[in-house]
Amino acid sequence: MSALSRRHLVTMAAGLAAVAAVPRAVFAQAPAAAPAAAGPFVLPPLTYPTNAFEPHIDAKTMEIHHGRHHAAYVANLNNVAKTNPQLGSSAILNVLGNLNALNDDIKFAVRNNLGGHANHTMFWEIMGPNGGKPEGEVLAAIDKDLGGMEKFQNDFNAAGGRQFGSGWVFVTVTKEGKLAIETRPNQDSPIMDGKRALMGNDVWEHAYYLNYQNRRADYLKAWWNTVNWSKVAERYAAAKAGTLGV
Repeated sequence: MSALSRRHLVTMAAGLAAVAAVPRAVFAQAPAAAPAAAGPFVLPPLTYPTNAFEPHIDAKTMEIHHGRHHAAYVANLNNVAKTNPQLGSSAILNVLGNLNALNDDIKFAVRNNLGGHANHTMFWEIMGPNGGKPEGEVLAAIDKDLGGMEKFQNDFNAAGGRQFGSGWVFVTVTKEGKLAIETRPNQDSPIMDGKRALMGNDVWEHAYYLNYQNRRADYLKAWWNTVNWSKVAERYAAAKAGTLGV
């Protein structure tokens, strides 16, 4: 074998040895994001892509709203549940409906985070692309209790606009199917007052600020393009059957 060939083999061997000596992590793919804290509470997945509501709600807002804000409520709940396992074994309706039964050291955290979890779970459910229009019993109830669609939307938007700071505007529903418009501050829920939310809109700034900045009124008007009326109808039927959850 020629000297050139021997030198070539030596060089190749040295190179392979050097590669072998490099830690495997250098060649590994970047690690995935850390999973949410394990526990009884789970972030519900969206049933539509995050860009489904553009231009009314942009994809980035949806990603941040669902994947960070709602996810943070879930993570916080799971942390509280580590030392208070009864939270994970009790129905959300029962916990939120009996906040005064909780120990003072966790009551505030549960009110904010379980309220936020319940509100957002409802929020993602009653939204969807190509949501149609209200009809049947829901439309009849809107006409009877809220003065028809135009008045209902105007009153709903006005209530959401009047909510000072962060909060929600809801349509509550009784077992008899009666509707009413109500607002709540922060992450409070009608469930805390023994009521049920048929539908609701989030008026925290994190729900709209990237596109609308301080123009909450514009967001409130645009949001109607995201409502999935078939889901609202399902919730209405469940309310009358006494089975409506969060």
